[in-house]
Amino acid sequence: MANFVPGIHVEGFTAALVAAFLLGLVNTLIRPLLLLLTLPVTLITLGLFIFVLNGLLFWLVGSVLRDFIVDSFWHGVLGALLYSLFTWALTSAAAQLLRK
Repeated sequence: MANFVPGIHVEGFTAALVAAFLLGLVNTLIRPLLLLLTLPVTLITLGLFIFVLNGLLFWLVGSVLRDFIVDSFWHGVLGALLYSLFTWALTSAAAQLLRK
């Protein structure tokens, strides 16, 4: 991710693994609660507020870890968007391989 977004900095492979683990943990535990609490705003914005939530959670992980730095909220939104696209692409590729 740090190669694609100039505002995201990762200090090594171990930091990237820890960040990925913490991001997965945050997305598993905190994100569903936030989605439920912000459901009216999400409905009014036709789902676009989910990008804001994903960016906030990505930025949160960057503010907790010392070796994974997200410079600003907008870098977090862009990083979360790219992270989602990469995850979707890998999931689709894996599904295609499993079907064969």
